[in-house]
Amino acid sequence: MEIKYEYSRKRREFGRPCSFSDLLAEVTVDIPPDPSLADDFIPQDPVDFSVQEGPLMAVHEVNTERTQVCSRGVNHVEGGWPKHIDPKNSELTTRYREEVEREEIYTKTIQRLGFVRACPDPPQAPRAPQSPPEPPRATAVLSLQVMEHYIRQNNTIDIYQEYFEEEEEEEEEEEHPSAKTINVIRDPNTPRRMATHLSWHPDGNRAVAVAYCSLDFQDSRKDMSSDSYIWDLEKPHIPELSLKPSSPVVTLEYNSKDWHHVLGGCYNGQIVYWDTRKGGLPMEMTPVEFSHRDPVYGACWLPSRTGTECFSGSTDGQVLWWDIRKMSQPSEKLVLDITRQDQLKDALGAISLDFAPAMPTKFLVGTEQGIIISCNRDAKTPPEKIANIFRSHIGAVYKVTRNPFFPKVFLSVGDWTARIWTEELNDSSSIMETKYHTSYLLDACWSPTKPAVFFTARSDGTLDIWDFLFHQKEPSLSLKVSNDPLLSLSSQDNGHIVACGTRQGTVSLLEISPGLCTLRKNEKTLTSSVCARSQPHSACSPALSPDTSQGALCPPWPSAPHLPQMFEREARREKVLQEKYRERLLREQERLRAQPEEQEDPQQLFKQAQADFLSSIKAERRRRGLEGSGEVTGRGQPGHQGRDPSKGRGQGEPLSFRMKRVRQLPRRKHRRMPRSVCSSCTFLSPPCQSCCRDEATVPEPGRSPGLSALLGWQVGNLHSPLTFASLFSFV
Repeated sequence: MEIKYEYSRKRREFGRPCSFSDLLAEVTVDIPPDPSLADDFIPQDPVDFSVQEGPLMAVHEVNTERTQVCSRGVNHVEGGWPKHIDPKNSELTTRYREEVEREEIYTKTIQRLGFVRACPDPPQAPRAPQSPPEPPRATAVLSLQVMEHYIRQNNTIDIYQEYFEEEEEEEEEEEHPSAKTINVIRDPNTPRRMATHLSWHPDGNRAVAVAYCSLDFQDSRKDMSSDSYIWDLEKPHIPELSLKPSSPVVTLEYNSKDWHHVLGGCYNGQIVYWDTRKGGLPMEMTPVEFSHRDPVYGACWLPSRTGTECFSGSTDGQVLWWDIRKMSQPSEKLVLDITRQDQLKDALGAISLDFAPAMPTKFLVGTEQGIIISCNRDAKTPPEKIANIFRSHIGAVYKVTRNPFFPKVFLSVGDWTARIWTEELNDSSSIMETKYHTSYLLDACWSPTKPAVFFTARSDGTLDIWDFLFHQKEPSLSLKVSNDPLLSLSSQDNGHIVACGTRQGTVSLLEISPGLCTLRKNEKTLTSSVCARSQPHSACSPALSPDTSQGALCPPWPSAPHLPQMFEREARREKVLQEKYRERLLREQERLRAQPEEQEDPQQLFKQAQADFLSSIKAERRRRGLEGSGEVTGRGQPGHQGRDPSKGRGQGEPLSFRMKRVRQLPRRKHRRMPRSVCSSCTFLSPPCQSCCRDEATVPEPGRSPGLSALLGWQVGNLHSPLTFASLFSFV
C-alpha cells in the first residue's frame, strides 16, 4: 500500500529565486607558526588511543532465556536399591544381594577395589621370559593382604598427634574495643512507631523480626499501621514478610524448635502466632475474654517435646501458659501476688520475662514496682510458685535476663543502673552493679559468646558494652547510636552483630570487634585457685573498690580473675553482710525488750534534742575552723538559700549523697553581720527589714541560736514550719 501526501503552496510564498556563481579561492586569514610557543609544551610519547574496528550500533537488544528453577525436597532414607526393591522388606533385599554377588562384574569390582599399588621396589633384574604369570585370584589375594596391612598400620599410628601441646601460645595483641554500624533498617510506615522488641532468626541469624508499636498513652491514631515486619539482612530495603495482627504487636519471638513459628504479644492483651510459610496473616489467636487485660510485654517459647507450648506476662498481674494447638483458653495461670494470697487486686504488673532452657521449670519476672520475682512452675500450689523476691530497682524493671553460661546469675535493668544478682542469695542486694548514669537504662542483654560481657541501652541513644573482668567502673565501649532513646536490644547467637531499636522505629545493626565477641581459651575455666585480684581491696567489684579511679584498667588477661571466682566471692560477701545485719537487728530487738518501759518526759526529750542539735552545730563549726568567728561563709544568690543555682544536682546521684550535701549561705554585699535565724521565715541571714526588727530574735555575735528560733516557735509566728532547707542552710 502506497502512502502519499501532497503539499501545495502558492508561488508568491516561495520567495525570490537564488542566483549562484563561481568564485576563485582566496586566503581570508594567514597565521604563521610561532616557534616560541613550542617551549611551553612537552611531546607525549607514546600516545595511547583506542580504535573501534567493529561497526557502531545505535540500538542493540538482547533477550536472555530464563530458566525456571524450583526447590523440591527429597526424603532420602536408604539409597543404592532399585525402584522395585523395597528397602524395608528384608526378604527382597537379601535375594537381590545374592543375585548381585553371583554376577561376574561384582567379582571384578571387588578385585579392582582391593588392588593397591604399593611404592615401587628398587630396580631388580628382569624376570626370565619363561616364568609364567601369576593367576588373577592370587593377585587379588595379594592385593587384599597389602590393603589389610595398610589399614592396620593406619589404625595403629595416630597421624593427628599433637607434638607441640606444651608449647605456650603467643599472647594475642589486645586490640582497642570498637563497633561500627553496618546497616540501618527504618520503619516503612508513617507516622513512625517504636521498635519495641527484636528477635533473631535461629537459622544462622539471617533475618530479624521487629515488633513495631506505639506505647504512648491513648495514642490510637487511625492512620497508624499495626504491621510488624521480618527483615532479611541481605535485602534490608524491603521487608521479607509483613505480619498483620489485629492489634499492634509489643513483643515477637522465634521458636527455636520450629523456625517457621513466630509468637507475638499484642497491645490489647491477645497472644497470636504466625507460620511464615503461609504468609503474614495469623494462624490463630487467643480470645479476648481469656487473654490479658493489658499489653503483653513478655512472651517466651517453652522447650517442650512438641515445641508448641509458650507463656506470656502482662501488666495485669498474670502469667498465662498456652498451647498453640489449642488457644481457646490458657492451660495454666499464675497471679503475681508476692503476699502469696493469690489475689489479682494485689498482683504486681509484669513488664519483662526471662526463661532459660538450662532451667526448664524456673523463670524470672520483672515488675513495674521494681521487684524481680523468681517463679517455679513445678510447685503444687500457686503461692508456692513464687519462689523468691528481689527488691532490685526504684522504678520498673525493664529487662531481666539470665547469664547463658551461669544460669543462676542474672542481669536486671531499671532506673539508672544495671545490676547482677544470684539466686543463691535470698532477699539480698545485688552482687554487682554499674554506676548511676545520667539517663535511664531501658534494655540489656548478655553476650552469647563471652560470659562477662553484656550490653545496655540508654534513653539518650547510647549503647554501653561492659566487660567487668577488665573494666568495672566504666563501660569498655560507649557508642552514640542515635539521638532517639534506645528501647530494644538483641545480640546474634555468634555475638558479632548487635541490633538496637529506637523510639522512632529505626533498627541499627552494629558489628562488634572480635575482642568483645570471641571466647578466649581460659575465660570459662572453673578453677579453685585464688587469684591475686580476689583480695578485699580488689578493683574487680564496684562495691569493693571505692578508691579506684574511674576508668581504671585491670591487668592483662593472664592475671585477671576468673568469672566463677568473682561471682562466688561477691556472693560470699553479700552473705556475710546479710548475716551481720540480721545479728545486729536481733541484738537491737533484744536490748529494747530488756529495757523497762518508762514514761518519757516530753520536756526532757526536747532539751535533749536541743543539746544534741547545738553540739552538732558546734562540731561542724569547729571542723570548718569558724568557732569564735561568729559567721558562716557561703556562696550563692539571694533567694536560693545558699545554693549555687548554676550547679544542679546530677540525675544519677544517689539519694544518700544528695541528703548529705550541705547548702552554703549567700554572701551579701552590704555590711557584714553575724548570721542568725529569723523566727518568722526560718532563714539564716542578717535581720531583715520586714520581719526581723525585734532584737530579741537576733542572738549575740558568736553564740548559736536556740532551737526555738530555728523551729520558728516564737509567739505569734507559728505560720512557718521547720523545713530541711532551713536546717541545711543553718548547718
